[in-house]
Amino acid sequence: MGSIETPPTIPENGLSTPHYAFANGDQKSEPITNGYHPHTIEMTMMESVSLKKRRACNLPLEVGTRVMCRWRDGKYHQVKVIERRKMHCGGPNDYEYYVHYTEFNRRLDEWVKLEQLNLDSVETVVDEKVEDKVTSLKMTRHQKRKIDETHVEGHEELDAASLREHEEFTKVKNIATIELGRYEIETWYFSPFPPEYNDSVKLYFCEFCLSFMKRKEQLQRHMRKCDLKHPPGDEIYRSGTLSMFEVDGKKNKVYGQNLCYLAKLFLDHKTLYYDVDLFLFYVLCECDDRGCHMVGYFSKEKHSEESYNLACILTLPPYQRKGYGKFLIAFSYELSKKEGKVGTPERPLSDLGLLSYRGYWTRVLLDILKKHKGNISIKELSDMTAIKAEDILNTLQSLELIQYRKGQHVICADPKVLDRHLKAAGRGGLEVDVSKLIWTPYKEQG
Repeated sequence: MGSIETPPTIPENGLSTPHYAFANGDQKSEPITNGYHPHTIEMTMMESVSLKKRRACNLPLEVGTRVMCRWRDGKYHQVKVIERRKMHCGGPNDYEYYVHYTEFNRRLDEWVKLEQLNLDSVETVVDEKVEDKVTSLKMTRHQKRKIDETHVEGHEELDAASLREHEEFTKVKNIATIELGRYEIETWYFSPFPPEYNDSVKLYFCEFCLSFMKRKEQLQRHMRKCDLKHPPGDEIYRSGTLSMFEVDGKKNKVYGQNLCYLAKLFLDHKTLYYDVDLFLFYVLCECDDRGCHMVGYFSKEKHSEESYNLACILTLPPYQRKGYGKFLIAFSYELSKKEGKVGTPERPLSDLGLLSYRGYWTRVLLDILKKHKGNISIKELSDMTAIKAEDILNTLQSLELIQYRKGQHVICADPKVLDRHLKAAGRGGLEVDVSKLIWTPYKEQG
């Protein structure tokens, strides 16, 4: 058996000639260039280039810099540096960076440390307008449509100046996590909590009255005094372990404002309303022997000139993908039916909200078309479902189930096509048992 050679001496320039040992004692012969192995020269040159790149990369990184960052999946993704902050214990270049993953939604923006960044991939900061134009030219029509469908941020109502102001004001998440009931939840977006909470990374919420505190001990003291075991307001629906409470923003102003602060942590597209008097909040809960635990909610204006039956909708992250979002949408339309009105959600919709509504409209409309074999008008569909005619028309057009003939819209309802679209729309979620809904419209309450 041959033994592995002792390490060779290293010449003054730092390069060494490697030796390859094998079990039979023979060494692999390779051509030598100027006394050095070619692989060694190549690797050393690469390391030298890498070192130059690192030296050329001025630290700390500037805001706007693009670089590859190691994400939680262990892979590297391109990010843009949104903000930076100096670390308390460290040298002059020890910073944390708040980054936006360019291929992901803003809800995944986060603070990262320098070791998560691949400094060899640093790109020079370029003019945003030029960059956007170049990116737009490179994108195919399909890619643009895909981005539009998955990243609808919902700021269509803002002009360019207002949008820039909004993005600047909300670019960094101020609260990283919250504790609500038995869950610790990572937040998605900025929420304008009062200034005294600016130094808080985590907040503790009472799951019943939604009061929030900076420390766990404060929450524990509060829970010993708080006598609420469900949202304040009237229980208007109970089926099994599910309950829905109607909370009047005027009668329960603090609760309404706290709910808005909480919701804004998970909604990027909505303006926070401090004047909650004009809104009703419908809070969905899972009930057990400890109380009624909030899973989500929707709000609606008491009086809407635009026929909005929903202003804001949210299912809290721990309860998502369980059918609650679809249940909330269906519930809002059941209230519209009770009012004898057609309804539509307030625009703009969030990306997740838009997908949920498209799924709901598709399932409801196609189920009726299957039963009536397409022999039904859009007005009749609207009367039966309380869905606004414009939403019906847009949904059927997106599914290519409607044609314009002789001055009127005609629905084409091939059973096989309907089944294919219904399958693509997915499950309908939890059913609203209308017999369990005990509710009087707000106008009649007045």
